[in-house]
Amino acid sequence: MTVDYPTLAKVIESLTEGEDDTIALMATVACEVHQSDARFDWTGFYRVTAPEMLKIGPYQGGHGCLTIPFGKGVCGAAARTGEVQIVPDVDAFPGHIACAASTRSEIVMPVFGKDGRLIAVFDIDSNRPDAFTDEDAAGLSAILRSVFGAR
Repeated sequence: MTVDYPTLAKVIESLTEGEDDTIALMATVACEVHQSDARFDWTGFYRVTAPEMLKIGPYQGGHGCLTIPFGKGVCGAAARTGEVQIVPDVDAFPGHIACAASTRSEIVMPVFGKDGRLIAVFDIDSNRPDAFTDEDAAGLSAILRSVFGAR
């Protein structure tokens, strides 16, 4: 199954229209994205809460790590570099943090606020190897820009 990103973007846009509370927006995005594809086992945000530190935010799925330093794991790499991270095999990623033993692949996108500052990363884990594509990165990044960036 592949996500129909244009339709998902329209659904999320309609649900978030007029909302400016970041946590409410994150909760809505996590919920809608998580339910859009069976590949997505854990879907959620890690918020920038202190210099070089991410803390768990709204998510769907099993328990996640509570905090992640910018210097650790796939989420830390996305926060540190400001670039999308697609990891086909988490066991091959140096310093991968195993929040769930079932995770086989992962995609993490940086989330920038209206002022251009990094406010979070959006993390999706899959129990399938090599589950994520450049199409996922493009579709999800467009949704994140629409919801959290300049409106």
